[in-house]
Amino acid sequence: SPVNVLTRYFLFSYTENFFPCAVDAMEGEAFVVKCPRRKGLIFKWYHMEANKTIPADEGARIHSSGRFLWFLPTAKEDSGNYTCVIQHSDNSTTRSRVSVMVYPYEQDICFPSQIRYPADTGTFISGRVVCPTIDNYENATLVHWYKDCKLLQGKKYFSWNKYLYIKSPVKTDEGYYTCQFTYTHSGNEYNVSATRLFLIKNISEPKSPQIIFPEDNEVIEVVLGAPVNISCKAFLGIGNQNVEVVTWDVDDLQAKYLDPLRFQEDYHRFSGTFNERYGEVVLRVTEVKQEDLQSNFTCVALNAKEYITATVTLQEPHEVMIVLLIVFYHFFLIDIVLLYRKVFNPYTTKDDGKMYDAYVIYPTDATSKANFVDDFVHQILPDVLENKCGYKLCIYGREIFPGEDVPNAIETRIQKSRRSIIILTPKLIHCKEFAYDQHIALHHAIIQDDIKAILLEMETIGDYKELQESLRYIIKQQGTIKWEKKYTACPGYLNSKFWKHVRYHMPLRYKQSH
Repeated sequence: SPVNVLTRYFLFSYTENFFPCAVDAMEGEAFVVKCPRRKGLIFKWYHMEANKTIPADEGARIHSSGRFLWFLPTAKEDSGNYTCVIQHSDNSTTRSRVSVMVYPYEQDICFPSQIRYPADTGTFISGRVVCPTIDNYENATLVHWYKDCKLLQGKKYFSWNKYLYIKSPVKTDEGYYTCQFTYTHSGNEYNVSATRLFLIKNISEPKSPQIIFPEDNEVIEVVLGAPVNISCKAFLGIGNQNVEVVTWDVDDLQAKYLDPLRFQEDYHRFSGTFNERYGEVVLRVTEVKQEDLQSNFTCVALNAKEYITATVTLQEPHEVMIVLLIVFYHFFLIDIVLLYRKVFNPYTTKDDGKMYDAYVIYPTDATSKANFVDDFVHQILPDVLENKCGYKLCIYGREIFPGEDVPNAIETRIQKSRRSIIILTPKLIHCKEFAYDQHIALHHAIIQDDIKAILLEMETIGDYKELQESLRYIIKQQGTIKWEKKYTACPGYLNSKFWKHVRYHMPLRYKQSH
């Protein structure tokens, strides 16, 4: 039986006026109880039959940790009475007794009746089973579900966080369901499981979700080595839903468990005219690999009633088209995007609360050799992006004034910007005055992922090894836009390769919505 090697973790909560109390455990399983009383300065645990104190040593099999009493794992001889002694702020003490009963493991018994969790009828939602212990773990891994000792697989079942969803449940789906996951404590791994009764309950159900796009079994043409965005939009019901999720699975593995350097999931929820609830998720694949062509990309949409799926696959186009697409991608993409912006003059009208299109970060302790950088920041850059392209820049010394709280002003203006432009020169390595705005901009670019950084390499830096690690990370991900000596003769020429790349990475121009 696959459950024979599992351990179960129980966390019991008690009201302060209910003690003594009794709890049940299974031999060989991880087990923890709480002191029935919650308030106190010091908690100490005693084994009454053995007449000994439980040590506060996490390396011991049985140990205390404040209000908690841990068994890692249990043994038959652990059965007995335990006392929790609480010392209060007025130096008074209170004693609470907990009776622990450890049941011996019996061959071929999957889920002993003494340790099963009852049906969660108070928060029951048709077709959903809750794993009753997983919230007690900070580092729980993938959840697997079993019914009658058999691993649940197939499209009838979908696992999401601590829930198991059963598609269109019928009477035969009733029974005892066990969730299993792995927990790591002090370097030791424990298999954790808990069993709960599932019953069919007739309740007023919401509308079923519907996937608007993509169509099931749709084929998407891609180019190996190039990025691709795969979108899924679904109707989730009318009005606020108890559960509303749209997500991607790749070969039955949730997107959040995939390589974050290659896969990112961007999810948005919104309402329609008549309060319909929709969800749209974009799976961003930064680089398509050969293995992706053999994978199933499945969009899963679920609400409190059920879940539905639509699966797409990736496919290379014909050989001639591959060559043409590669040429198009590497040589003409930027020109076509800029031409589209020029011809159609697109604006985005979303009110994002931003004041600037870009915040400019540059070193100010430059030598005479680097005086061009100062001219570039204060003259050439504003002339091209502001006067010729209609963007609004935030430049230190122009928008940040003497007498202001400089750190606060810098942080506020970066947060109010849609991009950060970082001027890279060898002086940036040793420049300390603007380390703060570099730190804030890189934090938003890497950690919060909400303000994209544009790196302009005005002087050759070499192998970048002396740059700070966060800058090297961004350079590795997206590269830099390099200034060359040939641009100096006409530095503001809008159609040079340098300015085309800068304009491509700038956001669409904004106008306020009305």
